This record gives sequence, C-alpha cells and structure tokens, in this order.
Amino acid sequence: MTVFKSGDLVVLKSGGPTMTVDTVNTDIFDDDKITGVLCVWFVGDKLQRVRFDHGAIKPAPLEQTPPDEASPAGKTAPPQSAPGEYQAVLDDMVDAMNLPAEASAAAASPRKPKPARAAKAGVAASTVVTGIGSP
Repeated sequence: MTVFKSGDLVVLKSGGPTMTVDTVNTDIFDDDKITGVLCVWFVGDKLQRVRFDHGAIKPAPLEQTPPDEASPAGKTAPPQSAPGEYQAVLDDMVDAMNLPAEASAAAASPRKPKPARAAKAGVAASTVVTGIGSP
C-alpha cells in the first residue's frame, strides 16, 4: 500500500488531472488506518477539492521533459481540464462539498417548537416564569 502525505502529487487510477494531497484522514483510534485522502487541484482559476478513498488514487507519474524543451521560468503550464462526463461528476462533488455558509443556513430547516405535553393524571402542571419582577 502506498503511503500518501500532504504535498504528494497523485492521480486517480481511472485517469484525470494531477492533484495535490492536502490531508490524509486516519481512523480516530488507529493512525495507520487511512479513511480518506483530501486532494486539491485547479481547473482554470477554480480550486477543486474532493476526498477520495486511498485505493482510488496512485502517485502521479514524474514528467520527464528534455532539457531543450524545458519551459521558461516565467511561463505557466496551461490548466488541465477533465473531459465531459468525468468533469460533470467532479463538479457535482465539489459543489456538494463547498456550499457557501449562507446556502447551508438557508437549506437547514428551522426547528419548530415542540407542543406542550399534557399533564399526567393526578399531577398538576406548573408554569415557571422568569425575568419578571425584582428579587
């Protein structure tokens, strides 16, 4: 089994863009048991961030660039993009994980107050009033 650490470059075994390992999640009781690997990458200017099972990823192959074709220091590589259906699945996963705080709060249903319980037979119900009057 490959041991991943933050900063490692990885790819999905099924293909896709090169990603950077952000965090390796382990079991709360067993640090040797990996429960997931959080990976990040850019598509254009948009940061993508998804948690994968450690069995679904592998180390990214090292790119060997001949010295005469090395890119100039100021030049950046073009952004990688995933093809069609694969990109749609990734977008759905990212959207589900990165809901804005306002949307999360709006999506949460407000809790309704519970109705008062009826008093049991033979037991008088009492009412407590606080904040009225002075001590």
